[in-house]
Amino acid sequence: MAEAAEPGRRLWIRDPLAILAEGAGGGIVVAGTRIVEHVPAGARPAGPVDEIFDASRHVVIPGLINTHHHAFQTLTRAHPLAIDKPLFPWLKALYTVWGRITPEAFRLATRVAFTELLLSGCTTAGDHHYLFPRGLEDSVDVQVAEARDLGIRAFVTRGSMSLSDREGGLPPEALTQDDDAILSDSERVLNLFHDPAPGAMVQIGLAPCSPFAVTKRLMRESADLAARHGARLHTHLGETLDEDGYCQSMFGCRPVEYLEEVGWLNDRVWLAHGIHFTDAEVARLGGAGVGVCHCPTSNMTLASGRCRTCELEAAGSPVGLGVDGSASNDSSNLMEGVRHALMINRLTYGAEAVTHLDALRWATEGSAACLGRSDIGRIAPGREADLALFTLEELRFSGAHDPLAALVLCGATRADRVMVAGRWRVIDGQPLGVDTGMLHEAHSRLAVALFGTL
Repeated sequence: MAEAAEPGRRLWIRDPLAILAEGAGGGIVVAGTRIVEHVPAGARPAGPVDEIFDASRHVVIPGLINTHHHAFQTLTRAHPLAIDKPLFPWLKALYTVWGRITPEAFRLATRVAFTELLLSGCTTAGDHHYLFPRGLEDSVDVQVAEARDLGIRAFVTRGSMSLSDREGGLPPEALTQDDDAILSDSERVLNLFHDPAPGAMVQIGLAPCSPFAVTKRLMRESADLAARHGARLHTHLGETLDEDGYCQSMFGCRPVEYLEEVGWLNDRVWLAHGIHFTDAEVARLGGAGVGVCHCPTSNMTLASGRCRTCELEAAGSPVGLGVDGSASNDSSNLMEGVRHALMINRLTYGAEAVTHLDALRWATEGSAACLGRSDIGRIAPGREADLALFTLEELRFSGAHDPLAALVLCGATRADRVMVAGRWRVIDGQPLGVDTGMLHEAHSRLAVALFGTL
């Protein structure tokens, strides 16, 4: 583990090769957990410094913020039952194996996912965990413990499924819980872990897997419970046309109409995917301030469609990025997701309409807005010192002229250094306190033993 940040100790991250911040060509000063000063190019800090880090080899960006993931799915990447399937057949195939997950496998899956995120320059790990078979009742506790041990900021959403295939839902009964058990545990984890204060290292949201995976009562009471605790709400919505049809057959309306009916059309909500919205629905979501997490890699893998990012932003919806589950993305690399977001959105809107800076903004400021946070997502005095530092020393970057553009266009995937809340958590491309070789061996062994992969 890295040493604790000292409140009065000032670190100058000096003279970066490039930095995603105005007026900071000479670097930034960090004190405690926060950025306290921008240093103009050629200048020195206004006050004394206790330590200097020479960043002349590094491109410095805000720490990336992941707003949608399913960490347990790292155990079923490239699974033969699910390869080359669209969403609903993919889900039904994997539901048959996910019920075998053990507490130890889940802990390792979470550690793998959070470590991968950290190595990709991600400083806030969002996870949407909705799978609670017998033995995994304390899954949120496990994820909070793993995040704290790694030193990554975490936004863990307590997911849920209460409608089994016997009741018109998709999952088998063994993967569902009843409404009372879900609401009771939701309140428990909010009381235990949710920190609404600026600089919080752990926050909790409530996240029914999708509106048609739970009862109308659970949607409404989850919204009420989250409001009482000052917490946010999250769910999948508008991911596929099949989902739209399913919602209409179950509830007699489209998904956005149903959201409004159950009290979810407000600025404490952010949605995963948000692909199949009409113009009128985009306007309603934007007017209500509902955020949307764009998951470009997963959307392409499952051929679900293209998120209407530009229209949503123009309407008033915050747009962030997420890697989505490692069985539909097969990676937990958010920097890779930034590049994919740029490419698919250029294909949609044109080469001149979406820039590398837009894609980086979605992964930082946009994601922070989805989570309701104004303390992270930008390199600015007063913000948390969450930073990702990349070098351009691999062959893929040779000949690159714009360092910030090169990160995205040339395909950066791994940070050299990562700072969370003023502490280095990755140094020389290695996560502190994690033996990645041992983690890989243990995780792979359990994946094969439990799920018969390959």
